[in-house]
Amino acid sequence: MTGYLAVDSGGSGLRAVVGAGGRGPLARAASGEPVRTGTRGIDPGHLMEQLVPMARSLCAEAGIERLETAVVGAAGMASLGDALRAELPGALSRALGVRRVALAADAVTAYAGALGPRPGAVIAAGTGLVAIGTDLAGWRRADGWGHLLGDCGGGAWIGRAGLEAAMRAHDGRAGGSARLLADAEEMLGPAAGLPGRLYPRTDRPAVLASFAPRVGDCAADGDPVAVEILRAAARHMAESAAAVCPAAGEPVIALTGGLFRMGAGLLAPLAEELSARLPQARRIMAEGDPLRGAARIAEDLTTGAFTLPGDATMLCVTSTAGEDVTGAADARR
Repeated sequence: MTGYLAVDSGGSGLRAVVGAGGRGPLARAASGEPVRTGTRGIDPGHLMEQLVPMARSLCAEAGIERLETAVVGAAGMASLGDALRAELPGALSRALGVRRVALAADAVTAYAGALGPRPGAVIAAGTGLVAIGTDLAGWRRADGWGHLLGDCGGGAWIGRAGLEAAMRAHDGRAGGSARLLADAEEMLGPAAGLPGRLYPRTDRPAVLASFAPRVGDCAADGDPVAVEILRAAARHMAESAAAVCPAAGEPVIALTGGLFRMGAGLLAPLAEELSARLPQARRIMAEGDPLRGAARIAEDLTTGAFTLPGDATMLCVTSTAGEDVTGAADARR
């Protein structure tokens, strides 16, 4: 039996499934070690070290004798994926016999998992925040620029805003929250020492995002500063969605990512903001996560139903001989 390999590579590690066209995913596995990023961007060698034994084990479990297609969705692919695009198709061919490879930004696999091949926009919110939209002729992206330059409204942004409010309360400045200060000190230690403990860390976005649930709890308890932080986050999300959502027709908008488990304190103001900015759009629940999106792309490539638009950095489909075959889908449209 021939099949496909679908991969989601993110900040929490590597997840993969193997499946067969028309039968869906048959076996899945995960690694808790994120793929390294270095001077060349995302490290293709480190990705292959983790992925190859995982893929072989999954094929044995699922009864897949040969892999025809591999789809790899990775965080940072758009800006840090040059080495992957240059080396991964050949490496997957040599190691696993794959004949066709799709390399996608995680925003694209999030879109495919949430909405599939239909026009609309997706807000993906976790530690970071990115909005992506398509009219099926091309992709538009807003934000996703990391915690120093953007990711406005994401988990790290909410956590940082909550910690700023805590420090304001510590100083006696306006805009502070005594409740957030108490939570910050309970979670991270005395406020005066927080810069020295936070700034040297290489995982600052994750640490900042870890405080976001405390902001959500404070908002649920009626803390006015926390409530306004979540309202501001909702405004940022809606602004990004409006920047990428197709203007024509009646597009759909889906939300995906762990941040939305925060509940009504974030979802209610977000619904208001989206209604004001995108009254023509219909909001729906996301159908699946980025790994499901990678599997959906693989299934569509396997069955000849692939219709998503190609893009040099966002979604590139090649044969293992290096031929760009994304245009075939464009031609079918």
